[in-house]
Amino acid sequence: MAKGNQKRAGGRPRAQGLLERYRPIDGVVDEMVDASGNPRPAWRSFIEALDELGAETLGQRFARADQYLRDAGVYYRVYDKAGANEREWPLAHVPLLIDEKEWAEISAGLVQRADLFEAILTDVYGPNRLVEKGILPAGLIAASPEYLRPVVGVRPASGHFLHMVAFELGRGPDGRWWVLGDRTQAPSGAGFALENRVATTRALSDI
Repeated sequence: MAKGNQKRAGGRPRAQGLLERYRPIDGVVDEMVDASGNPRPAWRSFIEALDELGAETLGQRFARADQYLRDAGVYYRVYDKAGANEREWPLAHVPLLIDEKEWAEISAGLVQRADLFEAILTDVYGPNRLVEKGILPAGLIAASPEYLRPVVGVRPASGHFLHMVAFELGRGPDGRWWVLGDRTQAPSGAGFALENRVATTRALSDI
């Protein structure tokens, strides 16, 4: 990047070192930098802090995070014809930072989506109005191996059918966030999320 293009808004110099040779990919929304190659507001202080640590220290800290995952026995298990194989958990050493206002919009949308799932389950195991009105095909529900016919009409003691939900998110080509997948079967992902947080804390707790 040309030295003449290393200024941020307000005339402050952009973080050097780590971003000196960084290049956004054309046609792809970059979460960390804008179209001019300058750190986005949510990233500025974080990038500056990483840059102050230096590449050698960062390498040592990231290695510390990886060592924690190995010591804790956190692996990604892959099932194939040969059976179950364990691979190292792919930790992203640099966490994804999202602007507070943007995250509030994402969070509100995900809460709404979770409430929708709860309402669908309540109906499927209750009055079944969605099937009656033709909104949900009866065959689709009956053919699902997850459908528990013996508990139809049974109301959970907590009042909720949905106890755990996770969403896979991705930035779409239009710049908006998309839900790529929903997970409601098992809480295993919560453990990985916790281990990711602990490992990242081992490396960047002071930041």
